[in-house]
Amino acid sequence: MAGGIAGTMLVDGAKQWAQGKRPSVGDLLLTPANARKIADKLATMRGAAMKLGQLMSMDTGDFFPPELAEIMGRLRADAQHMPQGQLRNVLNQNWGRGWEKRFASFDFKPIAAASIGQVHRARTTDGRDLAIKVQYPGVRQSIDSDVDNVASLIKLTKMLPPELDIDPMLADAKAQLHEEADYGHEAAHLGRFGALLADHPDFIVPALHPDFTTTDILAMDFIESIAIEDTVAMEVETRNRIVRLVVELLLRELFEFRLMQTDPNFANYRFDPVSGRLVLLDFGATRVVSEAVSNSYRTLLRGGLGRDLAQMREAGLALGMLHPDAPENHKVAVLGMFDTAFEPLRLDGPFDFTSNEVTTELRDEGMAFAKERTFWQIPPVDTLFIQRKIGGMFLLGSRLKANTNVNRLIRAAL
Repeated sequence: MAGGIAGTMLVDGAKQWAQGKRPSVGDLLLTPANARKIADKLATMRGAAMKLGQLMSMDTGDFFPPELAEIMGRLRADAQHMPQGQLRNVLNQNWGRGWEKRFASFDFKPIAAASIGQVHRARTTDGRDLAIKVQYPGVRQSIDSDVDNVASLIKLTKMLPPELDIDPMLADAKAQLHEEADYGHEAAHLGRFGALLADHPDFIVPALHPDFTTTDILAMDFIESIAIEDTVAMEVETRNRIVRLVVELLLRELFEFRLMQTDPNFANYRFDPVSGRLVLLDFGATRVVSEAVSNSYRTLLRGGLGRDLAQMREAGLALGMLHPDAPENHKVAVLGMFDTAFEPLRLDGPFDFTSNEVTTELRDEGMAFAKERTFWQIPPVDTLFIQRKIGGMFLLGSRLKANTNVNRLIRAAL
């Protein structure tokens, strides 16, 4: 991949120099052709490497121009699927030979293919309409090496100071990915969320079918629905309601359930236009939220909405966003970023998710802060996963061009 991109950059650069232009390395690197090569390679590799591309593609800010974000965006549900022979081998190993007799129909062409597995639609002989997720062979065995390779690339860029120890975070990332690759673990959380939301009229959690579920296969109800991103063409009331529901759910996960699905990949949310309900998928990245972490986020939100710097400092220290040994100017700078982030949420009115003023300000403050390199730290992994989910929900709100009263939702949750 690196060689192919370097070759493209050399050819494009030579052409532009011949035309009297002086292209920058960034202009030569972030081209649609190179983005397509990266997306193609990550889709082929699947697993942890593809998950990196998924995270990159979710950023709707200034990292990628729109045309490149669109190319990378297909990584969210567009891995290269298994050949039929390989798929049959996986099914034979998990269900035993002759499994076909249990089905009235089985579509060998996947209806979705993502980083860890692909999904097939099937109908059993007793009339059940199922979505069957089948894991790619070798994914669990490749997780550690994939993460190590990504870490090597990060270190080679020299974006991080050599004294910053990212090994504990990498160990947690590996552990999380191994959990996601255990479909028995995901099946248990699918059942828990199904029970927690059973009486909620706005959500659908597919029912688990244990008789077809193994470590490598997850069987659940098939539910007719559309991709959450496709709702961007719907009326604004529908889009606002969808974002209100995902924010409400996030707050319930944090404070009421103390159980959070931490993967904000847009493909994990779908919409049923007939019933108007949100379909929730993929519970592999579910994490238990401790009472201490839940209470600290409660303190952070109260402090942020009330502009109480003492409460924000208390919560920041408890959550590991502030380090007790950090210089005071470091703590003041982080608290200033908290204050910037909460400013638009303090208004009791619609929050415009498409407004990038605060995002731009935070990015600029963060970049200036990072360049000093006087005191680097990595927050605890529980905080990182929760922040990842919160960030993903705001990206979804931006993608759907929503206006929702987040202030009122937070106050109700508190």
